[in-house]
Amino acid sequence: MEQRGFSAGLKAGVSIAIGYFPVALTFGLLAKTTGLSLLEATAMSIFVFAGAAQYISLTLITAGVAPAVIILNTFIVNIRHFLMTASLNEKMQPDARWKKALYAFGITDESFSVLAIQKEDNLRTTFAAGVIVISYGSWVVFTALGHLIGANLPEFLQAAMSIALYALFVGLLVPSMRGNRKVVSLAAIAALLNSLFFFTGWLTTGWAILVSTLASAIIIELIASKGGRS
Repeated sequence: MEQRGFSAGLKAGVSIAIGYFPVALTFGLLAKTTGLSLLEATAMSIFVFAGAAQYISLTLITAGVAPAVIILNTFIVNIRHFLMTASLNEKMQPDARWKKALYAFGITDESFSVLAIQKEDNLRTTFAAGVIVISYGSWVVFTALGHLIGANLPEFLQAAMSIALYALFVGLLVPSMRGNRKVVSLAAIAALLNSLFFFTGWLTTGWAILVSTLASAIIIELIASKGGRS
């Protein structure tokens, strides 16, 4: 089978670019209503390139959380990328480490899925580069476009858009909860712990999210492992 290169990767990544359009556009718009400048919002998409982490960062920025805590939360949310890139490394052709580092930065849930479903082994680095260039480019461009659109909205509508951030999180969570008791339990425990930390004042917003996320994941895994042994 002939190995495919950069142009084939671009074609394979078109669906990702289309899917990123509404999500990145909304992020840019919400970044504007949060108070980020066009440069700051676009720079976040350039250097972070992680949808869920960027949305969570907006919430933490609004709450005045310290930058170090925001970075730590981003690390925890994106820790799954270690597993994705390690798995993908087995499928890719051997190449220089700096090249692997470049396309590893561009791995998201969507680009990983596109690369992982390819039938051939030893995928060319250029193919991965094509998938990532078009998805990464669309995310950055649509972020900037969303910010520009947000800048032209009436002030009252910009203020109201902050509610959309929470609606988006609910929209992301609910589909994964359907028919999955583990996800429901994970979300419920995390919500209870976060509420406890918040209303008692034991932890600040950023640390409350971080600790409740880690604690709920550990609790669920302990319960699952105990159930598997019984």
